Amino acid sequence: MDSSGKIIWAKHNEIQTVNIKSVGADNEIADGDRLPLAVKELGSCDLYPQSLRHNPNGRFVVVCGDGEYIIYTALAWRNRSFGSALEFVWSTDGEYAIRESTSRIKIYSKNFQEKKSIRPSFSAERIFGGVLLAMCTNDFICFYDWAECRLIRRIDVNVKNLYWADSGDLVTIASDTSFYILKYNRDVVSSHLDRGGSAGEEGVEDAFELLHEINERVRTGLWVGDCFIYNNSSWRLNYCVGGEVTTLFHLDRPMYLLGYLANQSRVYLIDKQFNVVGYTLLLSLIEYKTLVMRGDFDRANDVLSSIPKEQYDRCSMSW
Repeated sequence: MDSSGKIIWAKHNEIQTVNIKSVGADNEIADGDRLPLAVKELGSCDLYPQSLRHNPNGRFVVVCGDGEYIIYTALAWRNRSFGSALEFVWSTDGEYAIRESTSRIKIYSKNFQEKKSIRPSFSAERIFGGVLLAMCTNDFICFYDWAECRLIRRIDVNVKNLYWADSGDLVTIASDTSFYILKYNRDVVSSHLDRGGSAGEEGVEDAFELLHEINERVRTGLWVGDCFIYNNSSWRLNYCVGGEVTTLFHLDRPMYLLGYLANQSRVYLIDKQFNVVGYTLLLSLIEYKTLVMRGDFDRANDVLSSIPKEQYDRCSMSW
């Protein structure tokens, strides 16, 4: 799902699209109810899709499968670029990287031109995109800058997934049994690189700061501001602000997070039958809890006045 609420999915080789905003405001949909969405045929795909992902601005969609990738325009579904890859990831500004093998990673510009080819000194089993390019083995993850592919930091952890906040200041590392929320100190990194400092085998020492460790397995997750929303192995829909976890809803079946629409204050999920449901999570509530955790009580009180009184029980915090 892109930031406007447009969802694209694949049924075999056929590509279909729905738009959450097509459900008018006069349709009162209860939390957890299936949205009555009109499905439109967008086109077909030349490979069997195993994953689809919008680029950050929603203009392009990459389809991956069968060891190949194809980049399409999101609106007209026109082929813009293609190639061989085991994995494909976007940067936050629209560049991308592919993993051709465990020993070859390539970085491409926003104009689909190859910029850099990298041979890591270890077996790259996975790659992740976002603010930094990440490569990992089964035992550790290494973060690199996109521009020069300089090592930013190595962290010894088994990584199953990686989720960056839009601000680029927070990142969630999800493992088999836990997830870790870290702060990325980009100013420290920039200062170190500008000085021409050597990163060594471990990278820049203070590049990341561990903020929280939560003993839960993340199935799917996303960030809304400083709030990490996820569903766990028990299929509970939770959110985490300042290390405090709150259960939003108990899901009755496996579902997967699509995204959050701030103007609706709703988080959307999909199941394997392509049923889309939404749950209310007030943006003002997230902002309130974030301010409280920061100790900014004056601004928190200002935000509290915009939260409906029936939601006040969700404003409580544990200390």
